[in-house]
Amino acid sequence: MGAITVSHLGKAYKQYPHRWSRLAEWLLPGKKSRHTLKWVLRDINFAVSPGEALGIIGLNGAGKSTLLKMVTGTTQPTTGFVQMTGRVAALLELGMGFHPDFTGRQNVSMAGQLLGYRVEEIERLMPDIETFAEIGDYIDQPVRVYSSGMQVRLAFSVATAIRPDILIVDEALSVGDAYFQHKSFDRIRQFRQQGTTLLIVSHDKTAIQSVCDRAILLGAGSIVMEGEPEAVMDYYNAMLAEHQNPRVRQIPTDAGKIQTVSGTGEANLTRVQLKNTAGQEVEVIGVGELVRLSVVANCRGDIPELVVGYMIKDRLGQPVFGTNTHHLDQPLHNLPAGKVVELEFEFNANIGPGTYSIAVALHTADTHLQKNYEWRDQMLVFSVINKDKNMFVGSAWIPPKLRFAHE
Repeated sequence: MGAITVSHLGKAYKQYPHRWSRLAEWLLPGKKSRHTLKWVLRDINFAVSPGEALGIIGLNGAGKSTLLKMVTGTTQPTTGFVQMTGRVAALLELGMGFHPDFTGRQNVSMAGQLLGYRVEEIERLMPDIETFAEIGDYIDQPVRVYSSGMQVRLAFSVATAIRPDILIVDEALSVGDAYFQHKSFDRIRQFRQQGTTLLIVSHDKTAIQSVCDRAILLGAGSIVMEGEPEAVMDYYNAMLAEHQNPRVRQIPTDAGKIQTVSGTGEANLTRVQLKNTAGQEVEVIGVGELVRLSVVANCRGDIPELVVGYMIKDRLGQPVFGTNTHHLDQPLHNLPAGKVVELEFEFNANIGPGTYSIAVALHTADTHLQKNYEWRDQMLVFSVINKDKNMFVGSAWIPPKLRFAHE
């Protein structure tokens, strides 16, 4: 079983005021420092238990890739250390280690040996690697003629030909077609069920929330937040609007969840309710039932444009359905300070049995990234049960009409 321990990890690069400073530091007597340190990461601490999956997210330049390179040993840390146990397979940079003039088959042999496979193991695994990569006759062509998607197919197939104790994956899987992304994540899920420890960096919210037990948010070279994937991703989404300098708060709910609240506060939500057709507030509804989401907002200042939106999420925090008044071609314009806006979204809850939450947002344009007045995740939680529909499985209710073809 694989485990990862990262303790007080840091990475800094030397910066010299001009090109002669480095030479002077090497040659001139004395120990005068002629450089300054630029810290990319500082005092990073976390542990991944055997069989656990940890996701790492962050804005561009937060230090995610540098962290993975130090964890895998391709970059040496300035401070701290990393401990890992078990067989490690890492998929970092696209096609890393592949020689462009060698064929795919030759690169599989070399990459396999670097991963610790024996020659006879590689020969035995080659048919399975070819089958999983699905690059056909290109396996015997030079890698330089491969597309980026073909390179990642082959690299992933080699790295996961034998189930590792620890699997480390960077954004490389975001390259290529959707079919192979689904296929590769299916293999990752199978490995997880068999006990593989997973460390993954991805901007894909669905991947992090569906695969990982825990998530870490990196920002400016340090850990900003660590916790459940849904709460961390909600905080990350709030950070995307940082150029507006909104306040980002996290509030514990009565259900034990974390509600992320962000925005400038120029408009705020005063009441959000889920109601049945009789106007009664409900917490449990039936599959396909007609319901109304009632939203009341208050304008604290003059608002040139107000868009009201909502997002239904499943128990893992993955989006089920979302829309807003902008997409419905009904935005509100030129609202004065003190104006109270009341509206209802009416829809059939064509979703499967389970527990869901609703996030509600007040902003401009099509998303909260333009001007975020207030965004509240976990605004309310409700349950869906199957009262009167035929038995079905899944997160959506899409009742079919069955017809038999005439023979």
